[in-house]
Amino acid sequence: MSLKCALQVNIPDIIHKHNKPITLSELINALHINKAKSHHIYHLMRILIHSKFFVKVNISENDEEGYWFTPSSRHLVKKGPSSMAPFALAVLDPILVDPWHHLGEWFQDDNPMAFVSAHGRTFWEKAIEEPRVNHFINEAMSSDAQFVANLLIKDCKHVFDGLKSMVDVIVEACPGLKRVVLELEHVIDGLKGVEKLSWVVGDMFVSIPRVDAVDEYCVKILKKCKESIPSKDNGGKVIIVEMIVDDKKKLDQQMVETQLFFDMEMMTITAGKGRTEKEWAKLFFDAGFTSYKITLLGLRVLIEVFP
Repeated sequence: MSLKCALQVNIPDIIHKHNKPITLSELINALHINKAKSHHIYHLMRILIHSKFFVKVNISENDEEGYWFTPSSRHLVKKGPSSMAPFALAVLDPILVDPWHHLGEWFQDDNPMAFVSAHGRTFWEKAIEEPRVNHFINEAMSSDAQFVANLLIKDCKHVFDGLKSMVDVIVEACPGLKRVVLELEHVIDGLKGVEKLSWVVGDMFVSIPRVDAVDEYCVKILKKCKESIPSKDNGGKVIIVEMIVDDKKKLDQQMVETQLFFDMEMMTITAGKGRTEKEWAKLFFDAGFTSYKITLLGLRVLIEVFP
């Protein structure tokens, strides 16, 4: 919640605009807050430094110190090219936090997920009914997709060599690809296609179920994808960017903890789950695929699945 506060009062953007380490007094002067509470900013920054979102650096011979970014907090600048600020704000929004307080209740009731126990309807129904929720979820997913796209452009461009179409939006790195984005009508309402990019309205619960659904729906997704791609000899493959829960202790503890958190988040919000490599492999083979290849992307992986 300290991080949420920092984003709400625009601390990362203020430091970014300052373009160099900023002193406490400079930060307070730049903040649009009740100045009677300005002395509390020191306490907020102290815990954010302890959490490794910011650092203190010397900025003068008099040992004056200023606040500066760490690698993770650079992604919290709201207008940055790889900003994760909308995603962080969404995860910390009461709509998504409240269901965690209902987990005990959910284990005892008949609701399919704790989100329903908290809000009386599913996550997707809530997003359709309430424009604010729909907006912040779309902003969060957009920022996450852009972040992942930047990783793919940097580290995995070779994966797309030879392809002629894909369901994603990676324009600059792969200009030869035709891009088709399938989404719900309320998500893409008013959007217009551009060169080599078209929007297709589709109900994911009818034609392509959501990816974070239970296993049977995931197998249906994969089977539909398999029907739509060429053979392996002709370059056909399905590309998935997801987390694989590390059950073999290959990753550091912090990454594993984050993966386990998202596993719980999916269970709480959508009745989905995180999967180990063995569980992913079972889905692929149940859907009729013959092999797969994994490329590490830090917390996530890129999986190429071959027919």
